[in-house]
Amino acid sequence: MKKNTNYILFFFAIMLTTSSCGSFSKNKKNTTKMQAAQTYKPNGKVDKFLNELLQKDSFVAAILNNPTEYHTQIIYTKIDRNEKNEPAFTTHSIAADPSFYYYPASTVKMPLAFLALQKIKELNAKGINITKDMTMLTGTSTAIQTAVNADSTAPNNKPTIAHYIKKVFLVSDNDAANRLYEFLGQDYVNANLQKMGYTSTEILHRLSVYMPKEENRITNPIKFVDATGNVVYEQLAQTNTTVYKTRKDFRGIGYMKGDSLVNEPFDFSGKNRLCLTDLDAMLRAVIFMPFVPAQNKFNITEADRTFLLQYMSQLPKETTYPKYDTEAFFDTYVKFNMYGSQKNASIPSNIKIFNKVGDAYGYFTDASYIIDFKNNVEFVLSITIYANKDGVFNDDKYEMETIALPFMKRVGELIYDYENKRTKNFVNLAEFKIQYDK
Repeated sequence: MKKNTNYILFFFAIMLTTSSCGSFSKNKKNTTKMQAAQTYKPNGKVDKFLNELLQKDSFVAAILNNPTEYHTQIIYTKIDRNEKNEPAFTTHSIAADPSFYYYPASTVKMPLAFLALQKIKELNAKGINITKDMTMLTGTSTAIQTAVNADSTAPNNKPTIAHYIKKVFLVSDNDAANRLYEFLGQDYVNANLQKMGYTSTEILHRLSVYMPKEENRITNPIKFVDATGNVVYEQLAQTNTTVYKTRKDFRGIGYMKGDSLVNEPFDFSGKNRLCLTDLDAMLRAVIFMPFVPAQNKFNITEADRTFLLQYMSQLPKETTYPKYDTEAFFDTYVKFNMYGSQKNASIPSNIKIFNKVGDAYGYFTDASYIIDFKNNVEFVLSITIYANKDGVFNDDKYEMETIALPFMKRVGELIYDYENKRTKNFVNLAEFKIQYDK
């Protein structure tokens, strides 16, 4: 992997970075909140092996050595297979802290996709014969909700669970994820994730559209119809009445509200929560479905898993529906680990990345399973980093291109290079050689 020559400039930029709240209110209560939000950092253990591997790179080291500013967490899993091709996992991590709050952004779409397939399977078990490819019509039950009766990006203009899941993984489509959320219902999502052991996760709202907390508790009525237009399954609007534990998740020193600066930490307490340890475990639960504890498994079929593997790794240029503009949706569009923001990069055909990214409010996250068929490389890598030097949210001033994505790219490269040199006795990645749309 070619090293970005701008890293040395990034390194000096990091070393010069300072935090200042001198222009903000000196109100004692707000100042205390600001200090708490700014000095908070992940408290997970630092694995010696992984830390020494990454500290060899000065750019990466500068960020890792400043956890108060960058809130970085990394989980790297080695995979060693036996003669039966059964994987054994060795996990190394840096500051992986389930109690630490960061905004998960679009990574919540991954469990929504998994759970949508699970719910279909459960309905089938009850004698309700719907499929992921059946037309799903979304209605409204409140004035703020929106309906879907057609999808111009889908074959025959028919909205389906399958097509929503494709768009979620191919380009991280927000509306597609919201339709999955509405099919599932807020209570189903959170009750099932808790039962499965993902206890640090709460998915409480739609994405990219503002709705009050109580509106996000209410999900749209849904109908599944067959090819002749007959209603096969109807789901009424659902209201989640579960009371969740009060959280106190404050970050930063200010935020923009319209054109005005509010001089106090931003309150994430009512927003989605998905810690990196849960996210990493969810990814592994599908990638390595036969080899994870039963409690942590999503209740999906092997055909569902194959479908997920395809669209978690398929590139926009390999896709027929939707047909994407590959100038806007380039190979590395949602592949942060190993490729960062390299818009002109082409991912070699021997490398496949099964992943889900998220970025919002200066938080950048990617959970990925990376394989190289040519060199028999495979590993799992999950990273989150906060790049918001001024501590102000909603001002669109985040260090995405200079800090976050170059960091994630470089960490991925370092681990790939290590794995490429590591001796492994048995490697058979044939099950991940997938037939893509084109």
